[in-house]
Amino acid sequence: MAVELTMVRMKVAVLRHSMTGQRAGFVFMGALLGLTLAAGTIIAALSGADLLVAVYAVWMLGWVLGPVFAGGGDETLRPEYFTLLGLRPRRLASGLLMAAFVGVAPAISLLALTGLAVLGARQGVVAALVSLPAMLLQLAVFVLLSRVAVAVLGLALRSRVGAIGAGLANGVILAFLGQIWVVFVVLGETDGIPPVVTDLARRLPSGWGTVAVEAAGSADWPRVLAALGGMALLVVLLLAAWAALLTRRAGASRAATRGRRPIRATTASGAVLAKEARTWSRDLVRTHQLTFALAYGVCFAAAPLLMGWTGMLPWAGPVFVVMAAAMSANLYGTDGTALWLTLMTPGASDVRGRQHAWLLSVAPLAVVLTAGLALVTGGPWPMLLAVLPALLGGGAGLVALVSVYGLIPGTDPHRRGGNPLRSTDDDGAVTGVVYAVLMLAILTAAPAAIAAALLGWAGVAVGVLTGILWYWGLGLLAERRLLAQGPELLNMMRTGRRSSSGPSGTAGVRTGFEDLPRHEQIIVGLCFTVGAIPLFPQGLVAGYLKATGSPTRAWFLALYLPPWLQWPTVVFMVLLGVAIYATGVIIPYRRRKLSRAASTPG
Repeated sequence: MAVELTMVRMKVAVLRHSMTGQRAGFVFMGALLGLTLAAGTIIAALSGADLLVAVYAVWMLGWVLGPVFAGGGDETLRPEYFTLLGLRPRRLASGLLMAAFVGVAPAISLLALTGLAVLGARQGVVAALVSLPAMLLQLAVFVLLSRVAVAVLGLALRSRVGAIGAGLANGVILAFLGQIWVVFVVLGETDGIPPVVTDLARRLPSGWGTVAVEAAGSADWPRVLAALGGMALLVVLLLAAWAALLTRRAGASRAATRGRRPIRATTASGAVLAKEARTWSRDLVRTHQLTFALAYGVCFAAAPLLMGWTGMLPWAGPVFVVMAAAMSANLYGTDGTALWLTLMTPGASDVRGRQHAWLLSVAPLAVVLTAGLALVTGGPWPMLLAVLPALLGGGAGLVALVSVYGLIPGTDPHRRGGNPLRSTDDDGAVTGVVYAVLMLAILTAAPAAIAAALLGWAGVAVGVLTGILWYWGLGLLAERRLLAQGPELLNMMRTGRRSSSGPSGTAGVRTGFEDLPRHEQIIVGLCFTVGAIPLFPQGLVAGYLKATGSPTRAWFLALYLPPWLQWPTVVFMVLLGVAIYATGVIIPYRRRKLSRAASTPG
């Protein structure tokens, strides 16, 4: 037990000393969102076991898929740190499991699981007492399922087939979670959750705690013992599986690379293009990311088919482009210290080569997907042909610009260790950059979409022109930044710390999100998190449904109002979303301006 307690104390110490700057801001925002979801879960417990068991199934999916999306999960204590101690695999796994219960996510999940206590209290004292061990066992199941899933995916990413399969599975599940409103609409049409769904949810491990509490309320003790015993047995089996996977992780080695024909580029930009094209085809993490983006785009657009609406299907290609850009947001950071090769090569056009390689990897799939599904549904051709080139140009520009201006120091690919998903130690920062690129990529298509809506086919020319401008202009800014701040960026990737001097050599100038005061970090984070709700679903999507005369109303507020109020509400929602995002941009800008003014002599 001494080893387990030591690991717990280590985890507490690391968390206590790392809750500063950007990481603390993201942890606070995540905790706020988690508390909201936990409160909703407790409220769901008041509605009965049928709804609660379905909600806990979603929590289990979040535990399994969330760490995958966030870059490998919480590895504050990595197994590699303890390799030289000679610990037995099961002892190491149990110590890491104890440490895994320390953190914000387990605490919020335990709060959400108090819904079992609420359900039990409604059925009597005995059921309330049974809910207590059920809560703890259910939390242990969630945590271990998460650890085993990340470990299995890490091994899968050592083969191309595994990387593609994992990307497909993750993209499909997360896309349907992103379109959960479709499920609500379907359930509303079927007068609640169908019995087959609740029966399936009770059979999943996430539903066994609810089954135990229900059985205790009806004095069905064999069923209580079966549910609690099943969870205890599952915890033991998962712990054994995790121990075995940790052994595989420690002993895993990269397969030898097959011989390839040499790069015969005659220009610096061509060499970068050839190198990047090979990286996109060889790096299994990039293969996983590209497959994930493709599966997400297709399933996100196909989800409304459940309620008979085909209008979103042609947008699978644009959604794929946006997600591919977001997954590539830290392009330079994931390459680690390889930037020194570019810095030591005079005249190398590294940015343009990376942009070309990204377009070659994404554009063909996006064009085929968009054209094929548009042929099936009959359009809308002007809007699609205007938006797609704008998004491709905007994505190619943003992945270069954001990855040099918002670079997150990453691990060199050959040193990623047993968890290939782990490309950086700062998951919160990477997640924030991913979401920022998601929003910015969508905004790059706004001029083209407006032009297509107002001008029809003439908007296609606007889309092509803006795509070229985004590609050229944002790439130019990224190239200038790389030339001016290349040594500082390399030092940050090598040490994980920003230089104390800004571009002009002035020390102490506030330039990033992590330098903002805590309250401003919270405000900016909330702006970029909440702004999407009024801008996209309640504004742009509602306006599209209104303009096309679709009978679908779903959860779009404007469509439930009197006709004379619908368009004003749509416009108001769009302006509100833009204003929220503008607030998130203006606050850091003003802080940077004030800091530079204060540091300027005389």
